[in-house]
Amino acid sequence: MAATRGRFGAILEWTIAAALMVAALAAGSALFREFRTVRAVVPVMAGEAHLYYDAPADIPPRAVSVPVLLLANGGELRVGDRASDVAARIGTAVTIVSESIERSAFRERMTRFYNDVGVQFAVVFEALGEGTEPQVAAIYLR
Repeated sequence: MAATRGRFGAILEWTIAAALMVAALAAGSALFREFRTVRAVVPVMAGEAHLYYDAPADIPPRAVSVPVLLLANGGELRVGDRASDVAARIGTAVTIVSESIERSAFRERMTRFYNDVGVQFAVVFEALGEGTEPQVAAIYLR
């Protein structure tokens, strides 16, 4: 009977040791996985900002729409800026390459192509209402 108790005790000890090893491996795996993955601090919303906006016909197919454009003279252009503010920020360092105007029953849209120290970009101006000053509707980089 003592031999049976000895065998049962040894089997019980080995079973407990194996269970503790499995638990330690599971906890280590979960901890390692937690450190390997990075959670975003701020949720990122990827996608086109202006899904409803149709690009002017003059914009090249591989042009990229950007919300902000930094200029070589230190100024910046943003979507929503007024045309007079854009003219003041651009100054004389940036050259106008070409200009096109699209007219429809609903709106008048002017697209200006600029060159700033080798960087070519296009600014689309639209008036939001009748008799209002045009604003930047989109900025495209080539």
